[in-house]
Amino acid sequence: MRILIVTAGSRGDVAPFTGLGRRLRDAGHEVTLAAHSSFASLINGCGLGLRPVPGDPRELLRGWSRAASRDEARALTRAYADGVAEGVADAVTAGTDLVLTAHGPSPLSRTAGEAFGVPVVGTYLVPAFATGEFRLPGARDGDGTGPEGNLAAGRAVERRTEAAFAGAVTRLRDRLGLPETGRGAPADTGPVFHGYSPLVIPRPADWPSRAEVVGYWWPARPDGWEPPDELVDFLQAGPPPVFIGFGSMAPGEGERLGELVTSAVGRAGVRAVVQAGWAGLGGGPTGPDVLAVGDLPHDWLFPRTAAVVHHAGAGTTGAGLRAGVPALPVPVMTDQPFWAARLHGLGVTPPPLPFEDLTAESLAAGITACLSEPSYRHRAAALASRMAAEDGAGAVLAHVTASETNRSRPQ
Repeated sequence: MRILIVTAGSRGDVAPFTGLGRRLRDAGHEVTLAAHSSFASLINGCGLGLRPVPGDPRELLRGWSRAASRDEARALTRAYADGVAEGVADAVTAGTDLVLTAHGPSPLSRTAGEAFGVPVVGTYLVPAFATGEFRLPGARDGDGTGPEGNLAAGRAVERRTEAAFAGAVTRLRDRLGLPETGRGAPADTGPVFHGYSPLVIPRPADWPSRAEVVGYWWPARPDGWEPPDELVDFLQAGPPPVFIGFGSMAPGEGERLGELVTSAVGRAGVRAVVQAGWAGLGGGPTGPDVLAVGDLPHDWLFPRTAAVVHHAGAGTTGAGLRAGVPALPVPVMTDQPFWAARLHGLGVTPPPLPFEDLTAESLAAGITACLSEPSYRHRAAALASRMAAEDGAGAVLAHVTASETNRSRPQ
């Protein structure tokens, strides 16, 4: 079966789908990702095909930070959304039997699937259905609390999420010759698999039956990957270091953050591996106890660390939990405060340190708290052991196999 996985956004929105894609490929399917071309080496290096989607999410973040007005920011967002819509439509047009879609671009994927008669299955990295059991990622402080408040807050998140691509969906429907819809997108009625552990966020009882929580699908390592000699030497030269990285957050703030991190590491008296990310941290931190690195497979590095300091993106959060090491979450935006709060609720981290409160003193104090309380490591290790029995990618593969069987049966 030809399978197209549609995703858009930062590396954290792409990497988990390399693991899911490789699992499907190894089962005999032809797997291609529709994603931004800046991730071509990551995707192709894992033995998967790429259909490029226009747009650069890093430049979009930079543009938002520099926009002189809301109108300018909206114009940047519209151009990005229209580019993603064009790329998704072109990717489906090129031929596929099944579309698996991330949450963000799902309205566009469903629109293209409707136009070409291709079934669409949701493969979401974050909770996406309103529930009375918790507030969805992205809920605002004034959206309410308690079961009724949680449900109302979740529905508000759903409306805002749909609105993000509503204009692009309308324009895409017109381009593809589809009739207008009252809400700007076809109804989301297909199955949805959530790619995170039910031990981290249990499936709410009030979710629709088509929505499942199946476990993480872990990023694949690029074919032939080996750790850099410099990193191996650094790890062997002393006690396990702390990992520090902010993923795709704070682009262009590398110099300021580099100085801050160097100072915090010295204050905490630890060794550190610092990942450059989109902030460009690699050129800032210096000293014999600090090693700056580029992108590395978290499943290799994190188990070799004493703790991980990260922005609490969905993928990095899962990688830290898988490694069984304590963490210090430093959330910046979108779903990150949600995951940071959940880590603290699980007892594997000290209280989150919001990015806007980040100083050398607060980071050093957070690292010290993370390392000095043994219960964080004990709980993290116990949770990792239980998660190891899950097979999130296997659940998606089972659905694909069943769908393929049904297709092959005579009508």
